Amino acid sequence: MSSASVDLVGMGQAARAASRQLAVLTTAQKNAALEAIAAALEARAAEVLAQNALDVAAGRAAGLSEALLDRLTLTEARIAALAASTRSVIALPDPVGDALESRVLPTGVRLTRRRIPIGVLGVIYEARPNVTLDIATLALKTGNAVILRGGSETLRSNLALVAAIQAGLEAAGLPQTAVQIIGDPDRALVAQLLRLDAYVDMLIPRGGAGLHRLCREQSTIPVITGGIGVCHLFVDASADLTGALDVIENAKVQRPSVCNALDTLLVHQDVAEGFLPLLAARMGARGVELRATGAALTLLQPYAEQAAIVEAGPEDFDQEWLALILGVKVVSGMAEAVEHIQAHSTEHSDGILTRDWPNATHFVNTINSAAVLVNASTRLNDGGEFGLGAEVAISTQKLHARGPMGLESLTTYKWIVYGDMHIRQ
Repeated sequence: MSSASVDLVGMGQAARAASRQLAVLTTAQKNAALEAIAAALEARAAEVLAQNALDVAAGRAAGLSEALLDRLTLTEARIAALAASTRSVIALPDPVGDALESRVLPTGVRLTRRRIPIGVLGVIYEARPNVTLDIATLALKTGNAVILRGGSETLRSNLALVAAIQAGLEAAGLPQTAVQIIGDPDRALVAQLLRLDAYVDMLIPRGGAGLHRLCREQSTIPVITGGIGVCHLFVDASADLTGALDVIENAKVQRPSVCNALDTLLVHQDVAEGFLPLLAARMGARGVELRATGAALTLLQPYAEQAAIVEAGPEDFDQEWLALILGVKVVSGMAEAVEHIQAHSTEHSDGILTRDWPNATHFVNTINSAAVLVNASTRLNDGGEFGLGAEVAISTQKLHARGPMGLESLTTYKWIVYGDMHIRQ
């Protein structure tokens, strides 16, 4: 398929028409469609997995990293999880139609602010086929249509997933154009999508820094940015060191290829000498390479037989590793930890491990990341873990939506004025 054969304007027009139908659906109708999509996904699982296997094989031949291959890979268990996640959205409260506030003015006018769908979403993402289901289900629950543009490395998988979604929509009596995908990897189509402001109301990029920069610089559509995490944990002098090891292991190892995985560990100098050997043993057993600097490197080097110890380069503390690599630095105390995080964090997920409540409070008040964690893994910054269901993205910006973008983040509002032949004096 050539990019010339992709009619983005036509897709935009169809999405706008579909969004108007979705906006007036009842919650029961939307939930029935979600169940139909989950059933269609289960029925088509073999086809989806077959197409995904082709994508994975092509990605491996192209030299994709293990982290990207992990993001790309679907399994029977992951398909089942996607169907379960789709059904979990059914149980979530429908925010559309909620009255955010309502009051009667001194003039007798009754004023209400009510949640409504945004309209049409454009989402650009890379090697994450699960995002296709996450976006489609949340968009449908909130009455939004969506145009998807996945990465070329996931094209077969995404086409198969969207075919299942559209089969579910059709079974529920809804327009298939409520969820559309640009089925051509030509990058020129991304530039066209960024300027489709006549039909697309909000753009969400999910990918690397280059994609986010491209969207911010070239889009004529409002852009929600996020999903790039250089995430930190600070081991305070008062921390429960045994518990800290468990949290660090989870944050780094549980799924290293995602945006809320731990990238940098800061350790208070008062506990570094006793703690870093324990860290080397734990991380070495899990295959984690430690990139250390200064005092941390000095303290870790004697334990090079237990773990891979590498001297950190000048840019290593600005890296989102997406792999089994962890930056390690010893800091003099809270002030240096905060200074380091403020200099290197992408304001995604940053936390402190401490038993000192004033220190925890100071950290929470000083670090302004989308999620600030106390004695908890950075992996908890997730829509499902927060009880929001699937998420479209984790926003690190400060306007409209921040953190896991669940249902409410995909709505806006309108003012409704009830009068009795009122006029302005």
